[in-house]
Amino acid sequence: PTKDRSFLEGKNYQFREISDGARNGLIIDSFVLLPENKFTVKESSLLILLPQGYPDVPPDMFYFAPEVKLAASNTYPGRAHSKVTYFQTNWQCWSRHAPPAEWRAGIDGIHSYLQRVYLALKIAS
Repeated sequence: PTKDRSFLEGKNYQFREISDGARNGLIIDSFVLLPENKFTVKESSLLILLPQGYPDVPPDMFYFAPEVKLAASNTYPGRAHSKVTYFQTNWQCWSRHAPPAEWRAGIDGIHSYLQRVYLALKIAS
């Protein structure tokens, strides 16, 4: 949606919309991983699959390429060890389901979903 594009452009995210006919997604390239020094990489591409019905229906999980590990232990964060292939790229799946009851249709969008991503990164262990 235009609202999402305007938000991403306003925040200077490098993003691309992608589709393979069956799936639609948003890839944010050079996504900076915070908190700083917590992970084995400083940035990664972030994939968010946009479900049918988006933005009234929330995205479910998110994905990184290259993979992200915790720097202190060189291990995967909890619920982030699975690998999947979308759009001819191998992605690390972060299984962080967004409860539909918490998604506000007509209000929420990429701006609020990214807050979920940042929270997952912050509390990852």
